[in-house]
Amino acid sequence: MMNLTSNSPFNAECLKGKVALITGGGSGIGYQITLGLLNHGVDCAVICGRRLNFLQRACESLSNATGKRVLYQCIDVRDAQSCVDAVNYTLEQCGRLDICVNGAAGNFLSEAKSLKPKGFKTVMEIDAIGTFNICHAAFEPLRRTRGCIINISATLQYGATWWQAHASAAKSAVDSLTRSLALEWGHYGIRVNGIAPGPIAETPGTTKLAPGMTGEDVEAMVSEAIPIGRMGQGFDIGMAVIYLSNDVSGGFVTGNILVVDGGQWLYKEPMVPREMVSEISRKVEKQSREMRPTTLSKL
Repeated sequence: MMNLTSNSPFNAECLKGKVALITGGGSGIGYQITLGLLNHGVDCAVICGRRLNFLQRACESLSNATGKRVLYQCIDVRDAQSCVDAVNYTLEQCGRLDICVNGAAGNFLSEAKSLKPKGFKTVMEIDAIGTFNICHAAFEPLRRTRGCIINISATLQYGATWWQAHASAAKSAVDSLTRSLALEWGHYGIRVNGIAPGPIAETPGTTKLAPGMTGEDVEAMVSEAIPIGRMGQGFDIGMAVIYLSNDVSGGFVTGNILVVDGGQWLYKEPMVPREMVSEISRKVEKQSREMRPTTLSKL
């Protein structure tokens, strides 16, 4: 596991005194985000998810790694009351709420023609409705602390992605919600931003979408379509969260969806191989000169 403070440009106490609630914090990107927040001064973190055993293991691991107070709540973000209970628990145990990260998500591969309406609905409810439920429950305590919300999105919906109609629709909704809440809630001092991660190595999401392949095989295959030439790490997303959470670095940033994907969403196969570009350019220039008419002087 990468140490999130080993190469961090941020002061280790830049979030000192703050309290964070992270849905999906028991594994994958959510775990790395929680680790980063704790390593940069957050006094208390509450991680939320549906799987009790994941939360318990993550809670113990995060506490041991950082020496900070880490609590957990087993919730289903699709249930509004469950989200209210999680926020109230955070206030009871930690006294305040400053940072709310919505990382809970559901996904699987499916052709649209084979996708059951129930499956489509489930992903929409976890990603879109679940994000709204937490944001809505957290509004009042965040208003009191002039806190921030960070919604974890994706790049699937920037254009289109094969076999991901359900997740693309859900993430589009999350991005739109981020902008709408930023517009409305800026009046109350609450900043609302999103992060759209690209492929992140060694996370359940990446493994689930490439069954039967080793981590090395997945990374080699995926990296071919990333201009930076590598998959992301939890560190990369963690740094984005620290930047947006900090009142100095991110204090004038709201309504933004920060894409952290090494340029993958921009990628397309080149029409001409790199090694042929100069040769073709020279040929075109030569033909242009040869076709240029000769101007004769009238003097």
